[in-house]
Amino acid sequence: MYKTSCAFSILSSLAASAAASTIVRFPSRRPMASISTASGATSPDPENLKPWLLVGLGNPGKRYSGTRHNVGFELVDFIAEAEGIPMSSISFKSCFGRGSIGNVPVMLAKPQTFMNASGESVGAIVSYYKIPLNQILVIFDDMDLPFAKLRLLPKGGHGGHNGMRSIITHLKGSRDFPRLRIGIGRPPGKMEAANFVLRPFTRDESVELDFTFQNGLEAVRVLVHEGFDRSATFVNSAKTLEHFRRI
Repeated sequence: MYKTSCAFSILSSLAASAAASTIVRFPSRRPMASISTASGATSPDPENLKPWLLVGLGNPGKRYSGTRHNVGFELVDFIAEAEGIPMSSISFKSCFGRGSIGNVPVMLAKPQTFMNASGESVGAIVSYYKIPLNQILVIFDDMDLPFAKLRLLPKGGHGGHNGMRSIITHLKGSRDFPRLRIGIGRPPGKMEAANFVLRPFTRDESVELDFTFQNGLEAVRVLVHEGFDRSATFVNSAKTLEHFRRI
């Protein structure tokens, strides 16, 4: 079984105490082969390539592993496994990895600042590497989407998501970066949203997420090779999950 792990320790000048070092481990899922190259897609010109930053949002530590709020972390782990990108180091307050998808350079990041301060990490990476906003993809959970549904958007607000709120703040208020939303559904009954997002997935839900992550992986491959519009058409199609079930 594949597991992504990286040790992390933060000393915050605004905190009363230091955050303890922790080993971050998340469940992995077995990726399928890409369909983008089989579709006859052309590869981009290597001389004109710019690196993509793929950010998954979540909370560090075993307590949060496998919870709804951490699906962004899980999809980044899934991408890392599929593309052979190691994520065992800490940089910019993130579990961080560098590699490529095909011949496109990418950086993968899972901020270890806890969800509400995710922008501290993302802002630092973007500033250091001078990454264009349209080359940033943020992956996160969304209660406003049906469970296991994906939605790829070119820009937008935070929608009440504190991780996205923090990122927008640290990108100087800019909302003009792509985001991949993963539906986690609505809380049952009168359950508070804050409690719902920290609930683990059921076994049946985890099976459903396998298909969602396959689609998310393929969406990222299409995005970096063929552009946003092509990827959005793929992701936002109602037939996406059924396609992978037939393979």
